Amino acid sequence: MSAAATPLVDIAGVRLTYGGIDGTLAVDQLNLTVAPGEFVAVVGPSGCGKSSLMKLVTGLLAPSAGSVSVAGQTVRGPVKIVGMAFQNASLLPWRTTLDNLMLPLEIVEPYRSRIGRERASFQQDARKLLASVGLAGFESKFPWQLSGGMQQRASLCRALIHQPSLLMLDEPFAALDAFTREELWDVLQGIWIQRGFTTILVTHDLREAVYLADTVHVMSARPGRIVASYKVQLPRPRTLESSFLPEFSHLVQKLREHIRTERGAADAAQVA
Repeated sequence: MSAAATPLVDIAGVRLTYGGIDGTLAVDQLNLTVAPGEFVAVVGPSGCGKSSLMKLVTGLLAPSAGSVSVAGQTVRGPVKIVGMAFQNASLLPWRTTLDNLMLPLEIVEPYRSRIGRERASFQQDARKLLASVGLAGFESKFPWQLSGGMQQRASLCRALIHQPSLLMLDEPFAALDAFTREELWDVLQGIWIQRGFTTILVTHDLREAVYLADTVHVMSARPGRIVASYKVQLPRPRTLESSFLPEFSHLVQKLREHIRTERGAADAAQVA
């Protein structure tokens, strides 16, 4: 991707206030660009506005000032080309795994208009996607019959079933044990390498950020803004062995120091 490529996501001078003009200032002078096909991670201290950034990009919240554009269009409402996955898999308990995957196709155009006559084809695509994350044979299982890691695999598939150009991930693996979390890093990396969709990952896990991202952005304490950005130079596909390389550990430590500094500044401001 050339440096001159038009960003898929462009956040310019954004301010967001909750609760009216005298409310809580969540982000201020927030600037961020994400190139088509790029995988970025956003890290920062708790309460810095990472989740607000997610809502701004997806159109769930409108900025109080500044602009947000996706695919060259100013965001003025929910963005259709986005897939989303969260810390809680949020699978509908009365639907099977396959039926949970089909849900976006029943809602998002142009699939919604086609699903009546093309359901069998869409189901075949869903089965292939489940197989790609190790869930072949679990199509008829209900969420309560799946482990936490399997539920997150299904949630990731549901976010991708309508072939979004942009995948937004909000702490998707935070509730899982370390072994399962690392397994899913490889699952996500494999799908991203194969499909090439743009990805924004919000995470508190600095190892996860470095393992998965092309670029890691650090947000300040509230009101949040980007205060540092680091290119991850490690070759792909990355493996767990990559996480023991000196350059991996060095970058994780630099990110930790940035966040510690931001957290200390926030604590000092509260005391003052």
